[in-house]
Amino acid sequence: MKKLLILSLGVSLLALVSCSKKNDKTVVSQPQIQIGKAIPNSGILPAGTYKGTMLAGQTYTIGGDITINAGDTLLVQKGVKLNMTNGANFIVNGNLITLGTKDAPVTITDPRRTKSTGQSVLGRDSAYVGGWGGIYAGPTSKFVILKWTHLDFGGAALKALPFPNGNSLKVGAQYILYFCNPAGLFIMEDSWMYGSPDDATRFYGGYYNIMRNTMEKCGSNGGDGFNAKGSAVGNMAYNLIIGGATNGTKTASDGTTAGECQFTMYNNTYVNDGFRNSGVFGARSGSAEIENNSRALVYNNLIVNCAFGVRIAGGPGGAKVYLADTTTNASSIIKKTAYGYNLYYADNATIAGQFVPDNRAQAVVTHPQSTDIPNMAAFLGAGYQFGQTYDGSALVGKNNPMFSNFPLPAVDGSWVTQCSVDGYNFRLQNASPAIGKGTTTAFQPITTGIPLDANFGSSGITPPGKDIGCYQTNGSGNQH
Repeated sequence: MKKLLILSLGVSLLALVSCSKKNDKTVVSQPQIQIGKAIPNSGILPAGTYKGTMLAGQTYTIGGDITINAGDTLLVQKGVKLNMTNGANFIVNGNLITLGTKDAPVTITDPRRTKSTGQSVLGRDSAYVGGWGGIYAGPTSKFVILKWTHLDFGGAALKALPFPNGNSLKVGAQYILYFCNPAGLFIMEDSWMYGSPDDATRFYGGYYNIMRNTMEKCGSNGGDGFNAKGSAVGNMAYNLIIGGATNGTKTASDGTTAGECQFTMYNNTYVNDGFRNSGVFGARSGSAEIENNSRALVYNNLIVNCAFGVRIAGGPGGAKVYLADTTTNASSIIKKTAYGYNLYYADNATIAGQFVPDNRAQAVVTHPQSTDIPNMAAFLGAGYQFGQTYDGSALVGKNNPMFSNFPLPAVDGSWVTQCSVDGYNFRLQNASPAIGKGTTTAFQPITTGIPLDANFGSSGITPPGKDIGCYQTNGSGNQH
């Protein structure tokens, strides 16, 4: 399906077309562009309204909230470092673009904080506290585009509502990325997130390509990684998500009557997720979760020592009805929620007993798949019913994905505290059981509403890969 998206930059109008087949190719890098006037880096930039371009290789100190007015655009060129002080936020009523590159990424950080390696424990690691604020894009923001950008130590509490009628947005919110234009565009590609006290992202409506990113230590005693709600539509693929408090990727049709939340979640690698959630065990997932009448296609994911496997939430249950829409709807982009070809690995029986989540806290409708590794349909047998508890001890240590450099079997309990990439390498060794076991034909990524453009759209909607997980032996997928 072709969709024309007109993006107003204040200085020009760009007509960008999204084509379902052409989006399979990566855009060739273009020279850095400049929009409007250059923003000087002399002194501390005070709170106020900004537009124009932050110039390549410069370091800027931000003293207060950066506001982008409706119709204006702020562009950040490659190699820029933004030292955010006083819990500063980006309040985006217009448009924001960060155009880092592999060799010269953009960095947005709290200069008081430094990353730590090794064991990460809540209460002792500043990653879970919140330093600078976040990027809050309101209903008049036409696009937020982040490429090769580090977002480190965000999540300081909002001191005031940045715009009216934000979906479920309250004073005190601690998100890093928030977007709520049902007709807008959000792109996050080849980027990094390190640390957050709550959900790292909240998305309500719009079109998304969230691809080839790395996420570490997101959520303190709760909170999801990539959390799409409302009528948001798009892709979450080729992401490495390690040490998240709860879900790595999640969809839920909350906060809107505009339509269903619909995403593909494919070729992600989830490691050690789901162990800092202080809520009722089983009421949230630890890898991928589909809930509240949303739809998703969940394929080719590598799920290693996560508290739960793919969780298709059913209802009713608890104070809130979680019901993922598993019925067919011909008018939807995703006709029916479907999943398979996911590889699970566990180093204890409790984790292995949740490859197919049970309904001890809330009803689930996750069906064991014969295409998964291990074959959970065969393991559980024809008599298995949704949500039944089972003994997974026979699955412990089976199907080691054989990362290039990461200790598996893991030391007992290290899946709770090893929450960052550090010096490890999550690419696959040649003998990995994940190689060649993904599907490239069972589904295709969503292209509706996602333009392909080096600067003002997606740099490439990578199609499903034949190897399970975010790293592909042919060099595609995650580039970190």
